[in-house]
Amino acid sequence: MAVEVRYYTDPACPWSWSLEPTIRRLMVEFGDGLSWTYVMGGLARNFAENGDKQGVYSRLISHWLDVADVGGMPLDPRLWTEGPITSSYPACMAVKAAAEQADPYRYLRSLREGLFCFRRKLDTTEALVEAARGAGLNVERFRVDLASNAIVEAFGNDIEERRSHEFELPTLVIGQKPVAGFQPYEAYRDAVGAAAAPPPDVLSALRRFGRMATREVEQVCDLPGPRASAELWRLALEWKAKPVRVLTGELWEPA
Repeated sequence: MAVEVRYYTDPACPWSWSLEPTIRRLMVEFGDGLSWTYVMGGLARNFAENGDKQGVYSRLISHWLDVADVGGMPLDPRLWTEGPITSSYPACMAVKAAAEQADPYRYLRSLREGLFCFRRKLDTTEALVEAARGAGLNVERFRVDLASNAIVEAFGNDIEERRSHEFELPTLVIGQKPVAGFQPYEAYRDAVGAAAAPPPDVLSALRRFGRMATREVEQVCDLPGPRASAELWRLALEWKAKPVRVLTGELWEPA
């Protein structure tokens, strides 16, 4: 029987972006042994609710850079100067809408990359629908679901669930054990309490996920940083992988 994982997160949560290497390693090592449910935490109804937009955006830029320094994931905080999102709520509801027709991870990941790496203003219906198209979802069904009262209610239930437990973002509840915040991988693996599969090679990992940061390759393939980077550039020289430039690093995808 699969172990249930309830993942309390938000598409615009920088610590959740930094946790992606751990999430992907769990997916690889335990596969169908884990059953994932994504609970949208509602990071911000309005990022600049007090009216001090420039002050808020300046603090968010600093916060994102501090998180990147700890987590090692590439990002581009110029989102907050060029086209800041007003709220994370539309993206949260979009993930709930995606879950109506598929495992929402691929869509959630596309939102994270759009926000953190490519400065996309993902807080409008059309932008979120376009992201659904890129994630291979049925766009017309997605549009209908996104506008439905059922999605608003489902998101409201997620917010209340998170608040009732007073969970910070991100938090994984693995079985009955909460693992809160950004922690070493071992804290999550030990909570699963099952035998793990061996790590994949780098090219296999890239083909599985489509796009990965160097830090994710380190984690998923269980490689030290210099070896992961060297292997990625070797694959690039062989035309088997290609880098996608982000302000503070690269994302990698199969060629």
